Amino acid sequence: MSTAFEPIRVGRFTARNRVVMAPMTRSRAYGDGASPTALMATYYGQRAGAGLIVTEGIQPSAVGQGYVTTPGLHSAEQVAAWRQVTAAVHERGGLIFAQLMHTGRIGHPDLYATDGTLVPVGASAVRAAGQAYTPQGPRDFVTPEPLDAAGIARTIADYTAAASNAIAAGFDGVELHGANGYLLHQFLSTNANQRDDEWGATVSGRIRLTVEVARSVATAIGADRLGLRISPSNPFNDIVEDDHRATYRALVDELNPLGLAYLHIGEGPDAEFTAELRARWTGTLILNPYTPEAFTGPEALKLIETGATDLVSYGALFLANPDLVERLRAGGPFNTPDYTKAYGGDHEGYTDYPALAE
Repeated sequence: MSTAFEPIRVGRFTARNRVVMAPMTRSRAYGDGASPTALMATYYGQRAGAGLIVTEGIQPSAVGQGYVTTPGLHSAEQVAAWRQVTAAVHERGGLIFAQLMHTGRIGHPDLYATDGTLVPVGASAVRAAGQAYTPQGPRDFVTPEPLDAAGIARTIADYTAAASNAIAAGFDGVELHGANGYLLHQFLSTNANQRDDEWGATVSGRIRLTVEVARSVATAIGADRLGLRISPSNPFNDIVEDDHRATYRALVDELNPLGLAYLHIGEGPDAEFTAELRARWTGTLILNPYTPEAFTGPEALKLIETGATDLVSYGALFLANPDLVERLRAGGPFNTPDYTKAYGGDHEGYTDYPALAE
């Protein structure tokens, strides 16, 4: 029987434990050109005791941004700034993967640092219900511009370039965000993707963009430095997946031969499906369990002991507990997250949560 505090192989690396810091948007990239700051380096460095840190979502291109003051990995300035973050984690013996998050239709022209002519892109011209939070306040989502063949090729190239930038910035690897209603998930869905070409219409068409991005990135940086996050049946950001089981069976079958570092499941309402994906996936599995109306707690570590997953990812508890691994080992106590300071702001609610030793 495995336990959460034993090392495990994750791609080309050995994680010193099986507790993962899940990606969490914090909206504190106040550096020039959507760059990370020294405060972000402190934040991630504090949490380097995790077996693996997966960063907040990082846009691979300007049009991939969906939230205020989120960081990018598409300029030399951003690459240079990320080096202070990766150095802070590595100095403490940690592993850190950059999550590449293209938000697709979950964006707004007011978020882009351009002349206002750049518009969100998506699988089809289907506007998402809801609003974007922009520097000018809440704005209704707009109808995205459907990606044509050239746009799809450009998007794949953007992901690939951002992944190479991540390695240049000192990251150990990259996680593709294929979940939570963002661009890759939009292509996987049956409401956001209404295409009748080879990038939609059928299960094989809808999974194609995710597969092609994974193949391209794996070629660029090595499959053993690449993970993918998915969230089957998750309706977040106005997503509908009428045939999600067929979709994710096909996706896993296509990705298995690539030899990715891991598959990261953000479990949705169909939690029973996770066991099937676990059996189908031949590589390392990270699970963020479905815990509606609550956050993942210490009891989730039992999923490692039963073999339901190889690693467990924590969001809220890592937000509030920089030394979460030690607290889990000790059985607590745990700081309570202050969600009023989750997005934006300064060090309060970010780097000032106390460690047990304090």
